[in-house]
Amino acid sequence: MSPRAKDVSQSTLDSIESPEPRQSQSPSLSESYSPATKALHADRDLDITSDVAPPLHVSTNFRYASDPDALIPIADVDVTSHPHVYSRVTAPNTTRLEAVLGSLLHAPCVTYASGLSALHALYAHLRPGRVAITAGYHGSHAMLALHARLRGGALEILPLDCPASALGPGDLVHVETPRNPTGEAVDIAAMARKAHSRGAWVLVDSTLAPPDLQDPFAHGADVVWHSGTKYLGGHGDLLCGVLASRHRDWVAAWRTERIVLGNVMGSLEAWLAVRSLRTLSLRVRQQSASAEKLVAWLNGVLNSGGSGNQEDKEDEAAIRGTISRVYHASLQTDHPGSNSASTGTPPWLQRQMPHGFSPLFSFLMHSPAHARQLPSHLNLFRHATSLGGVESLIEWRVMSDAGAEGGLMRVSIGVEDWMDLKRDLGRALREVWREGGKEKRVESKL
Repeated sequence: MSPRAKDVSQSTLDSIESPEPRQSQSPSLSESYSPATKALHADRDLDITSDVAPPLHVSTNFRYASDPDALIPIADVDVTSHPHVYSRVTAPNTTRLEAVLGSLLHAPCVTYASGLSALHALYAHLRPGRVAITAGYHGSHAMLALHARLRGGALEILPLDCPASALGPGDLVHVETPRNPTGEAVDIAAMARKAHSRGAWVLVDSTLAPPDLQDPFAHGADVVWHSGTKYLGGHGDLLCGVLASRHRDWVAAWRTERIVLGNVMGSLEAWLAVRSLRTLSLRVRQQSASAEKLVAWLNGVLNSGGSGNQEDKEDEAAIRGTISRVYHASLQTDHPGSNSASTGTPPWLQRQMPHGFSPLFSFLMHSPAHARQLPSHLNLFRHATSLGGVESLIEWRVMSDAGAEGGLMRVSIGVEDWMDLKRDLGRALREVWREGGKEKRVESKL
């Protein structure tokens, strides 16, 4: 081996022995490149080998420095910014994931083993006296109930539309937007003005609108929370939670507290998440556009006249015969209850989601019997819970949410061609409608 090759090999070994967990420091990536570009290059400062695809590190512990003079006792260092020692503290794959996410979310972030473990960490740290929240993801409400019990009832739950006077310093306004399971949006800026006028904080659950559909920090959020299991992961093969904030002292505390809570992501999941983020913009833009087209089709049939060809007429009759309402942010207006895009998207929503709406929407069927039958007639939509993956999912919502209406269907659009999805859904609705008609005819004879 040549002397030069030997030097390079030793340098590489030294860097592998003590890689420093750090965010990407490239100003060009954080200031000028698009999310699609940052998702591919925001972690390049962490490359310590010549691999193009980031390697998977499965080790749970890491060697200390071989130089005795470089050994620093744990009492004298910040373990969260020190070279990797133990993977419950930091590890190469989670560090890389946090570098990419920090660039995409426009703030330092901390990752967790699941979305709810991240929310638990936030409430454990902030300990708000009051939380303003509305109907939405049932897991958030279950987590609040747990914290209220742990604190002996010293946690008051308020409605999201409570007056500002009901809030005080240190309280939390929990804004889920878009909301699960409807995909409808909430005005983040309005919530931030109300909360901040009283010294309260704003948490935005942006799970249903990942980058680059929505940037909650641009509208006043103090904390952004993602269940990374959904769109950030995007392939239905990992659990992940993310907290991001521009309050850097909070982020530092979360890292330290995570060591004790023990809810760190596994290295395999972090590696899978980095792989997924590489295509986030491609996936979400297409999913969003397809969802908006399908919503416009369904809602248009319910609120306008019919079309020309026979197949379309049959689809339209089936839609009217089985569906009573469609829910999605693209249908929101300044006139609650109109459920029509004819009056235009509210200005606040245009500012908040300028690149498209959530790929998730819901529709309410005329009866729970219709809702129960529909999934079995679909070929391209898989009947399963969760959302955000590359494959389209549909869920009879009562299967996982005891509080859902009996006829509610939640739809998560994947990356399939939207016309294929339209044809599949139209055909399935026709079959459900015909079966429903047969049942009514049988009942009328009895």
